[in-house]
Amino acid sequence: MGDEALALGAINAGLSGAYAYPGTPSTEILEFVQGNEVARERHLHSHWSSNEKTAVEEALGMSYCGKRAIVSMKHVGMNVAADAFVNSAMTGANGGLLVIAADDPSMHSSQNEQDSRFYADFALMPVLEPSDQQEAYDMARYGFEMSEKFAIPVMVRLVTRLSHSRAVVEVDSEPSAENTLHYPRNPRQWVLMPAISKQRYKVLLDDYKRFEEAAETSPFNAYIDGADKSLGLVVSGLAWNYVKEVFPEGIPFPTVKISQYPVPTKLIGKLFDECDAVMVIEEGQPLLERKIRGVLDRTGKVYGKLSGELNLTGELTPDLVRAGLAKVKSDLDCLKEVEVQAASQVTRPRPPALCQGCGHRDVYAALNGVLEEYENPKVFGDIGCYTLGFLSPFNAIDTCVDMGASITMAKGAADAGQHPAVAIIGDSTFTHSGMTGLLDAINENTPMTVIISDNLTTGMTGGQDSQGTGKLEDICLGLGADPAHVRTIDSLPKNVEQMKALFREEIEYAGLSVIVSRRECIQTARRHASSKK
Repeated sequence: MGDEALALGAINAGLSGAYAYPGTPSTEILEFVQGNEVARERHLHSHWSSNEKTAVEEALGMSYCGKRAIVSMKHVGMNVAADAFVNSAMTGANGGLLVIAADDPSMHSSQNEQDSRFYADFALMPVLEPSDQQEAYDMARYGFEMSEKFAIPVMVRLVTRLSHSRAVVEVDSEPSAENTLHYPRNPRQWVLMPAISKQRYKVLLDDYKRFEEAAETSPFNAYIDGADKSLGLVVSGLAWNYVKEVFPEGIPFPTVKISQYPVPTKLIGKLFDECDAVMVIEEGQPLLERKIRGVLDRTGKVYGKLSGELNLTGELTPDLVRAGLAKVKSDLDCLKEVEVQAASQVTRPRPPALCQGCGHRDVYAALNGVLEEYENPKVFGDIGCYTLGFLSPFNAIDTCVDMGASITMAKGAADAGQHPAVAIIGDSTFTHSGMTGLLDAINENTPMTVIISDNLTTGMTGGQDSQGTGKLEDICLGLGADPAHVRTIDSLPKNVEQMKALFREEIEYAGLSVIVSRRECIQTARRHASSKK
């Protein structure tokens, strides 16, 4: 898979540490490192972090010491990591550092379709965007070397279809040795006091010109000539595969293929000079197209997502690329509508649902039974398996915004006078970003009820370690929660009536309550049982 190719490339390029918080479609990157023989023999660091911000900071610390590190997350994880990520462009890197962001066009398992390239553009950081699995593998070594050459972290942007599709990849015969410990020549640059930050920002702006020059000559960017100058193509990342599929006999138009940023303006300028019009084909949001158009473009010679030839939402596909090109070049036989196969009648879509035997089911059954007694109850949900409680038959939650928002939104609602105000959050999400919100509620003894539905793992992404396992009650008490209102119960079917009684009692308490409902994820429980045979 693309995720695995990038991880293997990093290992073979002398990786010393991998940091991550699980999230589709990035999860398999760290999982591959954890299962790799070379990584185990070398005792490479490969544990899950509490959240994406801590992961970036931990990887940055390893880079400071001269070692090569990767940090991986899904696109919305970049929102959590943004503070450390943006400032890391100012501090710079020492050992090679790759920040891997896996975007999810079409929102297969996400709240939005945001494009991580905008974060790197904002931070003035170079970006590598592989178009296939081989490039994903090759870009790991190239990215480390680039990071060390320019002394800056490098973003690697993946998308779901590349992360989770498979291809044959040629790999190194022997992995490279790890870097030895060595430290920055100017360690003061890592202290972002205003006086130093002003100096570092000027350095970053000067270095950005070097990043632009590197993009113009990158082995991953190319100008491919074509005979038909009536149209030129600018194609980035995975979309390069789709264009090649549309034109299996060879692309007839001059094409600029982009897999390294900043935008190679000289290559694109050549395309504009030679072609009557240009079409931009990119996966995700129209970052390239906006840059190429500029705010004052009135030529009508740039086609793409903003002008309607390509879809603004959802993934690209070869058929969508073909249809978009046909709107501009309707006279080409190869772009004429091809026969579309009817949908299979054998396979049927299966909507997501909580597993049979899942402890979250019993939590919702009990909670719904209690909340029926109230006129206008509100349940603030969070990110995880238990988000599926929104669906039938439970229809149990009223909000789901971002990681950790259940507790803080419930607090805001309680501050507004809402009662009952109930937050439901999973164990991994709680340690990711729920603890700080709980501290706010503790400090004001907010009249609200927090249910931590603990399944002893990070279940939504496949059963990775959860940082709070066995410590949730201690964490809540350590934050200052009233011991009399930090309660624990096993979320088993036989305990539903007890759970109802406990929920009812704590909802009626005029202050903050925390209830830890605990039952191991049915999927990890099965795996643990199988491993004991």
